[in-house]
Amino acid sequence: MTEERRSVLFVAGEASGDLHASKVVSRLRELDPTLAVFGVGGDRMRDAGCELIYHSDDFAVVGLVEVVRHIPRLKRAMERLVALAAERETRLAVLVDYPGFNLMLAERLQRMGVRVLYYISPQVWAWGEGRVRKIAARVDRMAVVLPFEVDFYRDRGLEVEFVGHPLLEEPELKAETVTSPPSGPVLGLLPGSRRHEVERHLPPMLGAVEVLRERIDGLTVRMARAHGISDELLAANGDPERLGVEVLGPSRTHEVMRGSTALLIASGTATLEAACLGVPMVIVYRLATLSYLAGRALVRIPHIGLVNVVAGGSVVPELVQGEASAQRMAEEVGRLLSDSSLRAEMSGRLLEVRRRLGEPGASDRVARMVMEMLGGAE
Repeated sequence: MTEERRSVLFVAGEASGDLHASKVVSRLRELDPTLAVFGVGGDRMRDAGCELIYHSDDFAVVGLVEVVRHIPRLKRAMERLVALAAERETRLAVLVDYPGFNLMLAERLQRMGVRVLYYISPQVWAWGEGRVRKIAARVDRMAVVLPFEVDFYRDRGLEVEFVGHPLLEEPELKAETVTSPPSGPVLGLLPGSRRHEVERHLPPMLGAVEVLRERIDGLTVRMARAHGISDELLAANGDPERLGVEVLGPSRTHEVMRGSTALLIASGTATLEAACLGVPMVIVYRLATLSYLAGRALVRIPHIGLVNVVAGGSVVPELVQGEASAQRMAEEVGRLLSDSSLRAEMSGRLLEVRRRLGEPGASDRVARMVMEMLGGAE
């Protein structure tokens, strides 16, 4: 293979990884237009110039029980990626989050002499330290997006750099976009971006709406429908429009956030987006029962919401599993909708979380790490 056609394998198995990795790919194409990028990602990575071997929609599986059904297909995908890396004489892989798959892939790649840069750390600080030894043995460098992760990994012998959180690069999440509260009570619903999240979160969220409409005069309710979530799925899980909920289509999540007095929001990266906008929220999450029981036995931190994890304490309420009922959701978010001083206090603490996420420019920093590891940094 000629030096002019160096290749990099990217693997981003979920929608958020696709978003963040696509910006790195775009920056890499600017730094070296001859670089060949291939692997797993979504529409954004494809548009940025990545040759998709697999689409991330086929990889987005969450929960220990849910993953089991997909193991044979994921193993076949891994074999093909390894074979292509060998065929193309790939020298470097950038693995983005998605640890269940990516850490196994990293082991295979290391045996072949492929260097591994891990972008967006597996949350081993939540799940205990058993995976840290695997990471140290399989990963050459880490680019982390949460500030406390630097000391965690460095203390365990890994080469790590805090690059800042890529969310800060989003135009709609820049500092000047911090939300001004709407004039009337507006509840925003964000049940999640995956089918199983909608199935588990939307029915109790809509139940909470019914309770709140009896308690709060003039309540407006809006919902953001994620990419890949069909109208049929919404209709089968409570039919929000039947309850007078305005459903906004894909790409309008930030519009729902900015226009809400308070949010009911599924745990995940979206909670950090809402924090960047200073929008008060209640975090909810439900899993299959066996997945929840298995996870509860492993988790080593007191919070599941990234907002609270970054803050190092309880900034927003969390309702998990049985607590994520319609009645409890209505109680917690009802307090926010009705108490302006409580909202103001929470908003201030959320903006402090934003400050902890670093400075914009994560994608450029990661791209330059890639070029350095390839031996071609500018």
